[in-house]
Amino acid sequence: MKSKKTLFLTFVGAVLAAFAVSCLFLPNKVVNGGVSGLSTLLYYAFGFPPGLSNAALNILLLLIGFRVLGWRFVVKTLYGAGVFSIFIQLFSYLPPVTENLFLASIFGGVLYGFGIGLALASGSTTGGTDIAGRLIQHKFPHLPIGKLLLVCDGCIIIISLCVFRQIDLCLYGVITVFVSTFSIDYFIRKLNISKLAFVITEKGDEISKKLISTSPRGVTAVDVVGAYTGDNKKMLVCALKENEITAFQNKITKIDPDAFIIFSESQQIVGNGFFVYR
Repeated sequence: MKSKKTLFLTFVGAVLAAFAVSCLFLPNKVVNGGVSGLSTLLYYAFGFPPGLSNAALNILLLLIGFRVLGWRFVVKTLYGAGVFSIFIQLFSYLPPVTENLFLASIFGGVLYGFGIGLALASGSTTGGTDIAGRLIQHKFPHLPIGKLLLVCDGCIIIISLCVFRQIDLCLYGVITVFVSTFSIDYFIRKLNISKLAFVITEKGDEISKKLISTSPRGVTAVDVVGAYTGDNKKMLVCALKENEITAFQNKITKIDPDAFIIFSESQQIVGNGFFVYR
């Protein structure tokens, strides 16, 4: 089931990114960096089909990354990169969404970043400089993947200046890279954000049993004393995903309507039941 979800999310992410490249970037000569940016340059410089050149460059990067990232990553990337390359070629036959360079840069960057982020969150990539980013992150795991891609894409933007010899196109490419990088980091960061719940109650044991038996989340109970009343109570601590908050709160208030519940945002939780997206 998990593999089906991974394949589906990778497919959707690759299609979104391919649409941004073929219908927003390519017809407006906006180079967004990465292998897709190189494909755009090869298309205008030599007339190479963008989908074909994208596939060829990805295969080269995969051969380099095979020994470091392992065959599992390569298999997932082959799928994502294959879907990405195929749809770049298919979408290239469609008319451009807009001929406004600014709109193409902004909306293309958001759509491209969302698509790449979706693929990365599923544990795969659409290939290209995503592979280069993963290779660097393997050596320096503390560096955000979006920032690594920014460095790789910046190099492609410089090359585009040499090909098109138009500073305006180069600057639009810079805008696109920043927008897409921000979109990737924002998307990944939102996936990592979880909630911490602190529940002060006199029915701690009953609530703990209810939560443990009806949800996959664990509960930590701490003995506390009310400073004003001097009453002995329990403080329950639980880590949650954002979409679990409503059900969590309803379970508690049904048992103890007077329970005091505090929800706090956590940037990242590492442990059983929580996966860190990078």
